[in-house]
Amino acid sequence: MSFVELILISIGLAMDAFAVSICKGISLKSMDWKKAGIIGLYFGGFQALMPLIGYLLGTGFESIVTSIDYIIAFVLLVYLGINMIKEAYSDEEEKTGDDVGFKSMIVLAIATSIDALAVGVTFAFLKVNILIAISLIGIITFIMSIIGTKIGNKFGDKYEKKAMIMGGIILILLGTKILLEHMGIINF
Repeated sequence: MSFVELILISIGLAMDAFAVSICKGISLKSMDWKKAGIIGLYFGGFQALMPLIGYLLGTGFESIVTSIDYIIAFVLLVYLGINMIKEAYSDEEEKTGDDVGFKSMIVLAIATSIDALAVGVTFAFLKVNILIAISLIGIITFIMSIIGTKIGNKFGDKYEKKAMIMGGIILILLGTKILLEHMGIINF
């Protein structure tokens, strides 16, 4: 696999994290570069870790992993999207959407990196330098997540409640897209 192909795969894998980073940026009251960095580290770290785990699992567990990855991603993203929409309609003064703590971020990081696990399994079959691959995936996802957080924050400042609802809808649609693609109903 060529370097260009690895970059393209890295960008493709980073898109889920980019979309969720936009949603996290929407929920930040003001742009906080430290929080953006934490978001980037979680997403970039998990996007790099999952292909490594998939690679190590190799061919023996390929059918098990790829048979449930989309269900896990679907459930987590829809759950998070519904919570984000509920949060937009909540009368509570303090919103928890800007939380970048372990509990909040681990769920998002896992949900956005499940597909990277399956990619890692395919890396086991191909002639891929796994260290270069996971480094590219992690770095590109980190950068795209910070950019996504900034974009979301800028958008969220202007349209707060509508942006939270849109962010929730994006998560639900992303989860649904993953489910429908794996069921063979749509192909993007």
